[in-house]
Amino acid sequence: MRPDPAQRSLRPRACRLAALLLALALPAAPGVTQPREPGAATPRPVVPRGPLPEAERRVVELFETAAPSVAYITSEVVQSDGLFRAEVSRSAGSGFVWDEAGHVVTNDHVVEGARRLFVQLDAGQPIEATLVGRSPEYDLAVVRLQNAPRGLRPIPLGSSKDLRIGQAVYAIGNPFGLSRTLTRGLVSALDRELPTTEYREVSGVIQTDAAINPGNSGGPLLDSAGRLIGVNTAIRSASGSSSGVGFAIPADLVNRVVPALIARGRAPLPGIGIAPVRPDLVARAGIQGVVVGEVGGGTPAAQAGLRSLDRRTGELGDVIVAVNGRRVVTLSSFVAELDRVGIGNLAELTVLRDGREAKLRVRVIDVVR
Repeated sequence: MRPDPAQRSLRPRACRLAALLLALALPAAPGVTQPREPGAATPRPVVPRGPLPEAERRVVELFETAAPSVAYITSEVVQSDGLFRAEVSRSAGSGFVWDEAGHVVTNDHVVEGARRLFVQLDAGQPIEATLVGRSPEYDLAVVRLQNAPRGLRPIPLGSSKDLRIGQAVYAIGNPFGLSRTLTRGLVSALDRELPTTEYREVSGVIQTDAAINPGNSGGPLLDSAGRLIGVNTAIRSASGSSSGVGFAIPADLVNRVVPALIARGRAPLPGIGIAPVRPDLVARAGIQGVVVGEVGGGTPAAQAGLRSLDRRTGELGDVIVAVNGRRVVTLSSFVAELDRVGIGNLAELTVLRDGREAKLRVRVIDVVR
């Protein structure tokens, strides 16, 4: 039987196609194994790295010890348009375990306006918490876990008074909602001032270049020994992200404010019993210092003989220009100096009276009773 002429014409084409496929090394059809170089599909062996260097090992241990005590705090805030509509929004921040009773410290601005609060520790489930106390003046707050688990480990407390510029510091928190994040840096400056509420600012603030971003607020700043030396609270950045300048409330202040929040729900505020003239009016008049507007009866200011502004004649009374020899030019710096002196202690005021300087000794008291 003679072959079909059509089949005879296809054979040379099929041969040419096969040769072309081989030349181009096109992949074979599924299920067809192509020959490979020996060992090409075998995973490469892992090269042992050996023990971590001492410096790295210490950082790893610091994180593994402290991280279970760092909290991820979420809050529910009701926002209203002032008419009929209200919606619930969520915000997040950081905190840390203060004691075995379940108290957790954070920033005041993390819990401000919260309807409900939840705290997540380590890899556990969120635990509802109640607000114990707030201090907007120091941007600190304390919440308490409603069902505190056993084995809570408070972060060891250090001191901020003996810090030195150049010390290594470590921040742990939840930036952008990314839990248990560690950043490291240095103490880049000390004794900064951080404005909080109107006419008040926190003094002695720690400046660091450790990356602090939104969500880090309320988290701990640790020294190389793993001790708490500050509470991360703010960054200075036009974009809202870390620019190498972050601030932390010093641990010595935290250790004074937090026990008061736990005991009374508020922090004591230092004062001497005066009502100052509004700072904007003082600045408009070109006066540097604190103008005494009123003196409360029976207060330390009255006992020290401070003179107030005569509102009938407009005659200027005393202008406070220094506390214990440290110059004050604004109301916020005056309050910061009283805070430095401490409630119950005596302060020496330098006042301008009738164009001359006078020295008065006055006791600092808690003006919110």
